[in-house]
Amino acid sequence: MTDTTHGFEGVLDYLTNEILEGRVVPGDRLPNERVLAAQFGASRSAVREAIKVLNAQGVLTSLAGPGGGTRVAAQQGDALGRMLRLHVALDAISFAEVTETRVVLERAAAMAAAEQRDDAGLAELAAIIAAMWATPDAARFNSLDTSFHVTIAGLGANRLIRDVTVAIREAVARPILLAEQRLPGWDAMRERLNREHEGIVEALRWGDGALAAQRCEDHIRQAHRNLLP
Repeated sequence: MTDTTHGFEGVLDYLTNEILEGRVVPGDRLPNERVLAAQFGASRSAVREAIKVLNAQGVLTSLAGPGGGTRVAAQQGDALGRMLRLHVALDAISFAEVTETRVVLERAAAMAAAEQRDDAGLAELAAIIAAMWATPDAARFNSLDTSFHVTIAGLGANRLIRDVTVAIREAVARPILLAEQRLPGWDAMRERLNREHEGIVEALRWGDGALAAQRCEDHIRQAHRNLLP
C-alpha cells in the first residue's frame, strides 16, 4: 500500500467496503481509533477524518462515554435530506426533477399503503388532517403536511420509499413555506389542500390503490405548480 492509501482516503475506502461487503452491519461497534490506526498502518488523524465523513453521511454514529463509541448506523438519519436540500439550493437538482421524483415515489407509496392499510394508520392520517384544518399558521401547516405524506410512505412498510420521501419533503419544505407565507389567497389554498388530503385518505380507506396514487399525483403536481418557482 502507498502512503496515500494509508491516509484518510484509504481508511475511508476500507471502511466503506467493509459495509458494502456486509462484514460490518447496522449496530456493529468499530474498534477505537488507536486500534483502527494500527490495523490500517495509518495515523489516528486519518482514521478520525474518515469517521467524521461517514458520520456526516449518516453511515456511522459516534457517542462519547461508557457504552458509546462508533457504530454502524442502524437507521437512516437526516444526512440524505441535508444533501438533497443543498443540491436543490445550488440548482444541481431542479424543482421539476424533484416534482417528478415525488410523483413516482408517492404513487408507489399510496399503492402500498392502500394494500397494507390499518385502522391505526388511517386514524393517524385523519388526526393530521384535523390538525391542519385547525391551524391557520403556514409554518405549522407545512410541518403537518410533511407528516401527512411521510406517514403514507410509512404505511407501505418500504423503508427506502419512506426515507427518500422524507428527504425530498425536507428539500422542498422551506421554498414551499416561503411561497405559502407570500400567497395572497393562503386560506383558500389551505382549504383546497386539506380537501385533497381527505380525498387521498378516502381512497386509502377504500383500499383503492390506483385512485389513491392518482389523487396523490394530482395533489403534488398542483401544489408544486402553485408553490414552487
